[in-house]
Amino acid sequence: MIQTAPHQSPIFVAGHRGMVGSAITRKLQALGLGPLLLPARSALDLCDAAAVDAFFAREKPAQVYLAAAKVGGILANDQYPADFIRENLLIQTHVLDAAHRHGAQRVLFLGSSCIYPRLAAQPLLESSLLSGPLEPTNRAYALAKIAGIEMCWSYNRQYAKAAPPATGFLAAMPTNLYGTGDNYHPTQSHVIPGLLRRFHEAKVNGQASVTVWGSGRPRREFMHADDMAAACVQLMLLPEGQWQALLAADRNDGEAPLVNIGVGEDVTIAELAQLIASVVGFQGSIDFDASKPDGTPQKLMSIQKLLRYYPVKARSLHQGLVQTYQEFLASGAALRS
Repeated sequence: MIQTAPHQSPIFVAGHRGMVGSAITRKLQALGLGPLLLPARSALDLCDAAAVDAFFAREKPAQVYLAAAKVGGILANDQYPADFIRENLLIQTHVLDAAHRHGAQRVLFLGSSCIYPRLAAQPLLESSLLSGPLEPTNRAYALAKIAGIEMCWSYNRQYAKAAPPATGFLAAMPTNLYGTGDNYHPTQSHVIPGLLRRFHEAKVNGQASVTVWGSGRPRREFMHADDMAAACVQLMLLPEGQWQALLAADRNDGEAPLVNIGVGEDVTIAELAQLIASVVGFQGSIDFDASKPDGTPQKLMSIQKLLRYYPVKARSLHQGLVQTYQEFLASGAALRS
């Protein structure tokens, strides 16, 4: 059971309009936590250091969920690496440093499973960080997120004994996410929204087949964003003793303040495509274009560390896809390019 906070205090959700941030916001609202600080992008540019500093000085958030990031699928990452590394480094540097300087108590930095080496042993352990080469197609994004983890670790170590009590920084690495508020752009979306849209359009247009990038053999783990958000909020509400144990404070050569968030099982891209076709009602054939990159062969997260603090109870992939497709149709995203 998720615990409730002992008192109300300001909570800043950076990136609250995105899929991850909006899921966290919904969970916080459901628990009656806050007040929530949810500035629009037009009111707070996280790439502007002075603006971020002024916001923290004025609002003094006690907790920060850093879900804001420049994200995209394999095509966008491959085409715009400079954008991905520049914007993500700016956002996380400004927010993490301002949180420290203005006395935030706890910060959760959201990353991605792409931080782990391309050929790391499966399932991916937190200790696999920096143990081998990254996947080339999203290396720029991954390196930015790894830098964010190192910032969390460094601030914890350097200021562990500061007075007043220093900010505690934890990095959470969700597996591949999907669900409410996802991006269905034709070329810049992740795999589930991208395939869901393509199979829907193929059904509507009466196409005989849908072509999927790659061989279909890579394995991926998927988690609904709302299930991920429940885990994130639970971690931020841990009692102080458990929180400090999770941070692994002042262990310079040990384990980073890092925890995986996932469901502990995966499917092949071919199996995913078949499942999405079934949910959408597409009855044509599915072809695989092996000339296109597969990306990392497998990315299954070990969730043993998470299970010490939170009993994961995620919905099934089929259940989540049915819900997501219904929301896709109701939102009008199917009509937008």
